[in-house]
Amino acid sequence: MAISTTFRSIFWPYILAMALTPQWVSLAQLQVGFYSNSCPNAESIVSSVVREFAQSDVTILAALLRLHYHDCIVQGCDGSVLIQQPAGAGNLEKSAQNHAGLRGFEVIDRAKEQLEAQCPGVVSCADILALAARDSVFLSRGPFYELPTGRRDGRVSNVSDADNMPEVHESIDVLKAKFAAKGLSGNDLVLLSAAHTIGTTACFFLESRLYNFGGRGGSDPSINPSFLPELESQCPQGGDVNVRLPLDRGSETVFDAQILRNIRSGFAAIESDAQLYADPSTRAIVDSYLDPLSPLFGPFFRSDFADSMVRMGRIGVRTGVDGEVRRNCSAFN
Repeated sequence: MAISTTFRSIFWPYILAMALTPQWVSLAQLQVGFYSNSCPNAESIVSSVVREFAQSDVTILAALLRLHYHDCIVQGCDGSVLIQQPAGAGNLEKSAQNHAGLRGFEVIDRAKEQLEAQCPGVVSCADILALAARDSVFLSRGPFYELPTGRRDGRVSNVSDADNMPEVHESIDVLKAKFAAKGLSGNDLVLLSAAHTIGTTACFFLESRLYNFGGRGGSDPSINPSFLPELESQCPQGGDVNVRLPLDRGSETVFDAQILRNIRSGFAAIESDAQLYADPSTRAIVDSYLDPLSPLFGPFFRSDFADSMVRMGRIGVRTGVDGEVRRNCSAFN
């Protein structure tokens, strides 16, 4: 007993100190190649599944990118947006109005099934979603980037958590503030908005911009006059609000800087994108990426976008023993 007590009194402070040193803390941080030993084929399995789905539906790539963003921007990249059980529950995050139209869940489920067959209980759903988004960018001819992994899945999914998401009708100052609250900058706001280089939006999000802008009737004056009839034709007043149109006019399936050119020229489909060029600080960021010398002397859109995705992928992550690794991505363990 005396030896045991002496051992604890002498060595416990050193053990505690070691546990708090950076090299021990780093064990619970995200890192590139996190699954290289525990599940070496993890990233290739996810990539293969995403590629398989994209072969029959290229629009799934934009859907997966959006799904990852919606997961991260609410309460962190913890896979909470994937929870769908108990079925019919109206209090889950997925049922939030701000998440309307989210899809791609079947891709994540397929990847999870294959990973569980090979490495049961190892790869988190949050990481699968982050990897699927990375692969979606690449398969859309965007940059491939090294993605730190090691996220754990959250154990909470509440509809109210999505109430404070950035919205398309909010002012640029509100959008900046909401991004800042997540540790993201004005540069990140521009870059992550540029993810709209792929994908579509619904007429629902254009109604007020086209027919009652600012509650005063009429359309948003920032819309290019040659673009306005096109939008009105696709989304007529009183028409079907579920009709979809490209976010990036003329380039909706290819990852490129055309979205920034469209924003600069008044061809942005949604209001939040258009506001990026109305605000002096974000306008300067847009212009910097469209400078002909940008690829040579910086900033470089593709690499900066990749860096911004990595930053977003770190929001509110759970690592180490925090959270869980779900066996089924749509349900808590």
